[in-house]
Amino acid sequence: MRDLTIVAILAMARILVHCLTNQQYGFHRDELMMFDDGRFLDWGYVPYPPFTPFVAHIARDFFGTSLVGLRFFAALAQGVAMILTGAMAKALGGRRKTVILAAMLVCVAPVSMGSGALFEYVSFDYLWWVVVAYGMVRLLQSGDERWWLLIGAGIGLGMQTKYTMAFLACGVAAGVVVTPARQYLKSRWLWAGVVLALLIFLPNLLWQVRHDFISLDMLKSIHARDVRIGRTDHFLLKQFLIGANLFTAPLWIAGLWFFWSERGKPYRAIAWMYIVPLALFTIGQGRDYYMAPAYPVLLAAGALVAERWSRAWRIATWSAVAVGGLVVAAVILPIAAVNSPWFEFASKNNGDLREEIGWPEFVQQIAAVRDQLPAEDRARLGILTGNYGEIGALHLYGPAYGLPNAISGVNTYWLRGYGDPPPQTLIVVGWSGRALISEFGSCEEAGKITNRYGVKNEETQGPGIYVCRGLLKPWPAFWKSAKHFG
Repeated sequence: MRDLTIVAILAMARILVHCLTNQQYGFHRDELMMFDDGRFLDWGYVPYPPFTPFVAHIARDFFGTSLVGLRFFAALAQGVAMILTGAMAKALGGRRKTVILAAMLVCVAPVSMGSGALFEYVSFDYLWWVVVAYGMVRLLQSGDERWWLLIGAGIGLGMQTKYTMAFLACGVAAGVVVTPARQYLKSRWLWAGVVLALLIFLPNLLWQVRHDFISLDMLKSIHARDVRIGRTDHFLLKQFLIGANLFTAPLWIAGLWFFWSERGKPYRAIAWMYIVPLALFTIGQGRDYYMAPAYPVLLAAGALVAERWSRAWRIATWSAVAVGGLVVAAVILPIAAVNSPWFEFASKNNGDLREEIGWPEFVQQIAAVRDQLPAEDRARLGILTGNYGEIGALHLYGPAYGLPNAISGVNTYWLRGYGDPPPQTLIVVGWSGRALISEFGSCEEAGKITNRYGVKNEETQGPGIYVCRGLLKPWPAFWKSAKHFG
């Protein structure tokens, strides 16, 4: 137990580091959408299941609009993932140094570190994969069939967080069927776990039924975009760069070998929990980070293998953890001064940093355009945005300027409609001038989006701010055509 106490202290130290650094810039566009969706509790949303917006709702209740408060829950999830990874190493028979090494291997993993620095569904998806892996390790180590309840709960909560949990569920099923773990097919606890997973996921499934499985339409659209622009390229190669730290790759490779070796034979089913999702994501052209939550259990086993390495190799391993951790932290944590050479290097390798810059100025510029309009325009004024970051920012910062509620055809915002009565004059942002000319009687450019740092991101390089009047078609027809995914 003392081993895990040390790991818990390390996890708390990591959470503290995130809390101290997570306020350096601002909200990321994805966070703005999830934070805003948290105001409208429901069993489903177009881009994702309900768990992450629910946590955002809790964060708002506890911390208000604090960025650090919101990201605290993401950092907490990664701290728990560290502890569970250490616990897996201990359950596999590792000594204290092994337990600590396993936890630190997760700490320096790029996706895990990034998931503590941003509030996204990836943060919690990572945790649920680790929960399922921990349940499988304890099941196979102890033979106590009641661990199926934790496995089922992890899968259910994972499906309420990110649908890629279904790929891990396929891996669990394959591991049970093709290994001696098939003995559990006769266990009432296994089927109780299956029922529990289905019950947890059921509310979102019913939401999808009521909304004609709109999330499937979005997933198809986003996947086609990702393939088209190359985001799915080099999936296998990037497993060495994204899912686990490049400097510690020998450890997860050793962990995978362990589960196939004679020594790891009792845990052979866990190897399938990696191989099956990897194969499915490869065939389906998934994004490189989708597999990231599968690595903690491999790293736990890899730390166990490292116990038998020579002293020189163990020193090299810890050196790799230290160097890899520093490199990843320099690129991922929001700590560099904006526009410094460090920031330029970090943002070049981590585009998320650029998207955390400039949102308060964005809303201020929209308010300035509103203030220049005549009174008759402001009486029936609306704000139409092209992407979810823009509308999320307007709903977060707009009330301080007395701005009207914004509308958008993107994702779940399309389902919320355009208001009654609909606006007559619109400030439009995120739409190209060419598209607007075909929809409105008149549109004039009223400004460009900038930020005080001059950082180039999606907003500053996108269309300007327009004022549009005289919609050329009825609002229901326009709104139907405004629907899009992002």
